[in-house]
Amino acid sequence: MHPPHAGRSRVTLFVGDLDDLDAFVDAAARRGIRPTTSETYGNGVRKALYRDPDGNEIGVGGGT
Repeated sequence: MHPPHAGRSRVTLFVGDLDDLDAFVDAAARRGIRPTTSETYGNGVRKALYRDPDGNEIGVGGGT
């Protein structure tokens, strides 16, 4: 349990390859939505994390 996150949600979507992830991030940016953070893992998978003002998180990842 994570009491500080009560009432908030966390969702992670895996969109496929890195081209799909880049397309998603670009489409969101055209709408004024930019990731809060971005990560690259040792296995080549990348993830963009979006947060809203209420603390909800949506992570969108893609791999090789």
